[in-house]
Amino acid sequence: MSIPNDPIILYSFLNTQLRDSYPSLEEFCRANNCDRQELLNKLSAVGFEYNREQNRFM
Repeated sequence: MSIPNDPIILYSFLNTQLRDSYPSLEEFCRANNCDRQELLNKLSAVGFEYNREQNRFM
Protein backbone atom coordinates (compact mmCIF):
# COMPACT_ATOMS: atom_id res chain seq x y z
CA MET A 1 0.00 0.00 0.00
CA SER A 2 1.28 3.42 -0.91
CA ILE A 3 0.95 5.94 1.92
CA PRO A 4 0.34 9.54 0.79
CA ASN A 5 3.13 12.03 1.39
CA ASP A 6 1.03 15.21 1.46
CA PRO A 7 -0.01 15.75 5.12
CA ILE A 8 -3.61 16.78 4.35
CA ILE A 9 -4.19 13.78 2.09
CA LEU A 10 -2.38 11.62 4.66
CA TYR A 11 -4.76 12.87 7.36
CA SER A 12 -7.82 11.84 5.35
CA PHE A 13 -6.25 8.55 4.25
CA LEU A 14 -5.27 7.52 7.78
CA ASN A 15 -8.62 8.40 9.31
CA THR A 16 -10.37 6.33 6.63
CA GLN A 17 -8.02 3.39 7.20
CA LEU A 18 -8.40 3.61 10.97
CA ARG A 19 -12.19 3.85 10.74
CA ASP A 20 -12.61 1.02 8.23
CA SER A 21 -9.80 -1.44 8.83
CA TYR A 22 -7.59 -0.95 11.89
CA PRO A 23 -8.40 -0.85 15.61
CA SER A 24 -5.37 1.39 16.33
CA LEU A 25 -2.59 3.41 14.74
CA GLU A 26 -0.14 0.81 16.02
CA GLU A 27 -1.97 -1.94 14.11
CA PHE A 28 -2.01 0.17 10.96
CA CYS A 29 1.74 0.79 11.20
CA ARG A 30 2.51 -2.85 11.90
CA ALA A 31 0.39 -4.06 8.98
CA ASN A 32 1.85 -1.48 6.58
CA ASN A 33 5.44 -1.53 7.80
CA CYS A 34 5.57 2.20 8.50
CA ASP A 35 7.03 4.30 11.30
CA ARG A 36 4.38 5.46 13.77
CA GLN A 37 6.44 8.38 15.07
CA GLU A 38 7.11 9.62 11.54
CA LEU A 39 3.37 9.70 10.84
CA LEU A 40 2.67 11.45 14.14
CA ASN A 41 5.37 14.04 13.43
CA LYS A 42 4.18 14.72 9.89
CA LEU A 43 0.58 15.26 10.98
CA SER A 44 1.50 17.19 14.11
CA ALA A 45 3.43 19.65 11.94
CA VAL A 46 0.13 20.68 10.29
CA GLY A 47 -1.93 20.68 13.49
CA PHE A 48 -3.36 17.16 13.74
CA GLU A 49 -2.97 14.93 16.79
CA TYR A 50 -3.89 11.26 17.20
CA ASN A 51 -6.69 10.56 19.66
CA ARG A 52 -6.28 6.99 20.91
CA GLU A 53 -9.81 6.75 22.40
CA GLN A 54 -11.46 7.76 19.14
CA ASN A 55 -8.81 6.06 16.97
CA ARG A 56 -8.53 9.04 14.68
CA PHE A 57 -6.56 12.18 13.99
CA MET A 58 -8.19 15.42 15.00
